[in-house]
Amino acid sequence: MIDIHHHLLFGLDDGPVDIETSLEMIEMAVRDGITHIVCTPHANARWAFNPAINRQKLDELNLRMKSKVTLGLGCDFHLSYDNIEDALNNRDKYTINGKQYLLVEFADLMIPTSLNDSFYEMLVAGLQPIITHPERNFTIQKHPERMKEWLRGGCLVQVTAASLTGRFGRTAQAMAMQFLEKDWVHFLATDAHSLQGRPPILREAYEIVAKRFGKDTAERLCVENPRAAFYGEELSQQPEPQGIEAEDEAKGRQRKGLLGRLFSG
Repeated sequence: MIDIHHHLLFGLDDGPVDIETSLEMIEMAVRDGITHIVCTPHANARWAFNPAINRQKLDELNLRMKSKVTLGLGCDFHLSYDNIEDALNNRDKYTINGKQYLLVEFADLMIPTSLNDSFYEMLVAGLQPIITHPERNFTIQKHPERMKEWLRGGCLVQVTAASLTGRFGRTAQAMAMQFLEKDWVHFLATDAHSLQGRPPILREAYEIVAKRFGKDTAERLCVENPRAAFYGEELSQQPEPQGIEAEDEAKGRQRKGLLGRLFSG
């Protein structure tokens, strides 16, 4: 399994405070069956994002770790105006391994409608937004229909593995399952921060998805799509997201279907 959202780098944000904890998190992830980890420190108003320091800490981990795992660099990218402008001007600064995929995180309490334009600008610039853990976002929990336009526009979606196990509450769990049922999810990831409260465990969620939606779906969300993001490859053909049509388009189909029934036979 490949984990594309993981706060593994020590001493940077609300992840591990020291290298020893980071090394223990690697060991835990490897025991869980994780083979690749994208290290994704925050980039927001609270924590500065410095690619040179991130690379230095990743190199330290590569020198010290005992288990064989492939580490990469990315970012937990907060969707602020300054961040978006910087990403558009420095395309490879925040993306997964300097390729096209960018993990983007909403603010909890407000999501401006102008983000639709921002996502469009990112896609035109060659950046592929991956919306992280929308099932845990308070605004999305109240208004899940807002996801439809972003999906129509070409955004991808990552759900947190622990949401499926109930770690983030019943609402997040139910919403994660609802998104999976509608084929709105492209990645599962741990969003690991620690050894206990937010551990790097993906296998349990993999098994939940495999049991409910089939092993092929679990492989796609935990292995195939994450591998493509890690190496900057195009995703294979994905299931069509259900129920994301524009309202006027959906109404048009309903009218057409009604007329067809009236005048058939």
